[in-house]
Amino acid sequence: MANTELQAKLLQKANTLPLTFGVYLMKDRHGKVIYVGKSRKLKNRVSQYFQNSEKNTKTARMVSNVADFDYYLCDNEMEALSLENSLIKQYTPKYNIRLKDAKSYPYIKLTGEEYPRFVFTRTRANDKAKYFGPYSGVSTAYALLELVRRVLKLPSCSRVFPRDIGKERPCIYYQMKRCRGLCTGKVSREDHLRDVQYAVDILSGRAHLVKRRLEEQMLAFAEEEQFEMAARCRDTLQALDAVRQKQKVVASPDVEQDVVALYSDELCSCVSVFYIRNGILQDKEEYFYGADSILEVEDMSTFLCNHYQVRQEIPSQILLSFPMGQEDASLVENYLSGLAGYRVHLRTPERGELRTLCDMVEKNAADQAKLYQINTEKREGTLSRLAQMLQLEAYPERIEAYDISNLGREHLTAGMIVCKDGKFSKSDYRSFRIRSVQDSTDDYASMREAIERRLEHLSDASGSFSELPDLILLDGGRGHVSVIRELLAEKGLDIPVFGMVKDDYHKTRALCTDHDEISIAREHDVFSLIYRIQEEVHRFTVGKMENAKRKTVKTSTLTKISGIGPTKAKKLLSAFGGMAGVKAADRDAIAAVSGISEKDAEAVWEYFHSKA
Repeated sequence: MANTELQAKLLQKANTLPLTFGVYLMKDRHGKVIYVGKSRKLKNRVSQYFQNSEKNTKTARMVSNVADFDYYLCDNEMEALSLENSLIKQYTPKYNIRLKDAKSYPYIKLTGEEYPRFVFTRTRANDKAKYFGPYSGVSTAYALLELVRRVLKLPSCSRVFPRDIGKERPCIYYQMKRCRGLCTGKVSREDHLRDVQYAVDILSGRAHLVKRRLEEQMLAFAEEEQFEMAARCRDTLQALDAVRQKQKVVASPDVEQDVVALYSDELCSCVSVFYIRNGILQDKEEYFYGADSILEVEDMSTFLCNHYQVRQEIPSQILLSFPMGQEDASLVENYLSGLAGYRVHLRTPERGELRTLCDMVEKNAADQAKLYQINTEKREGTLSRLAQMLQLEAYPERIEAYDISNLGREHLTAGMIVCKDGKFSKSDYRSFRIRSVQDSTDDYASMREAIERRLEHLSDASGSFSELPDLILLDGGRGHVSVIRELLAEKGLDIPVFGMVKDDYHKTRALCTDHDEISIAREHDVFSLIYRIQEEVHRFTVGKMENAKRKTVKTSTLTKISGIGPTKAKKLLSAFGGMAGVKAADRDAIAAVSGISEKDAEAVWEYFHSKA
């Protein structure tokens, strides 16, 4: 059917829709959902796509691929918003922006123990602990965690206090004067709690209060001629001043608000979010969307609702650099107010300091979008050149790389990493414990089993494994390639396979087929990409193998004790944080572990102390 005829047919179908709330799903000729949207007036919204009115390039490209559409009627706009969000996550349509998953946000956790400590976590549990965040990324959370530990010299070890006070010699951080040495017994609980409160204030954006208290304490210690304590306050103040100099103050100390800006052109879109707490720019985050993703002001209601549903931290005021329609703004405000439990206001300032702040965030979005486009063009150029060198019929959007690792005859492990559009997609990484191969030196059979098991999941309805790779790279030579090509032929699959050949120094040298080598040495960008892929798949595979080995070694040591099997061994290791904790524990502490009897506790204690 000609495209104009199809458009006319779809317009006719759209004109039969009701003027009510609803969600629509655009499908391609294979029946695959390529775009999901919502509307207050379904008929008007859907019919616009198939009329001859002017559309932007992204929307026109999407419409040209539409062969049919489905729809769901909703009772109200809130229901439509929720359904749209769910369907986007279910189908991950090509032309929709990708909505972030909650598991990607990290937190800093202050435990509720007698001697509280700060730890990194991705889970916000309903416990007595205090949580800071969420943060835009792991590096940001770790940097802040390291900052408070360094400034206040808090312990970073896994020791549990007061249980471990005086049990072992202080670690190297104490010797380097980077920890006050809570384990020595020379630091009182009151002093520790005071330092913890300082850390809480710093993480909450109230470093100015900490500075004021430290100055008062320093003067008091000096008057009492406690010069060592005064010097400690002075050193902490100097470290704190260095931190405050790096913080960007953008508002008065009592201001808590987020600023959201949108930049979009035909090649790229970027949403930039600045998080301002106590007047300080605490964190910022950028979301990038390529040329296919449709992101207009009308789509920002879905973005904002999903964004704050995931973050679970919502300020009472959110500034927007762009004007949002009154109905959309009311929808978002009501939705976020319901999540937060208090009234949330959206505002688009037109003048003054708040407009200047919005302009700053908007400029950041534009600059980041241009940088993203430059990097994207470079990656696409590298992948295009790789496709030319390997004579591929298709641009390799999804590259899967495999490696095999083992220790002796045990823990034979295959690792798979995924490179999407030239970037590592760590959420798609997988590892396989090789089951059927008896000879640990048979890399060919191990590789075949791993890839055969991976290919079994191509029929999955959704998920990463349901995607067919455009290119498979093996950490090996011609023999590996020959075995996997034979496997693919048996499966009726035509996927290009190449080996990543290493030189005598175990470094990347070339790519190979089952009979030829292809030199990549003179193609710097291609060589760099293959080198990074080969190093990454090796790192991931070895890490998985060593982790499996480590668990077995720990558990197997405890299972030598009469009455202790693998289940009880894991309970003990979990309860005491590792083998060192089990060794240091007394009989009563061991017996207090769920599932461990007094007889078991006696046997464990005797095992580690009978030779003492």
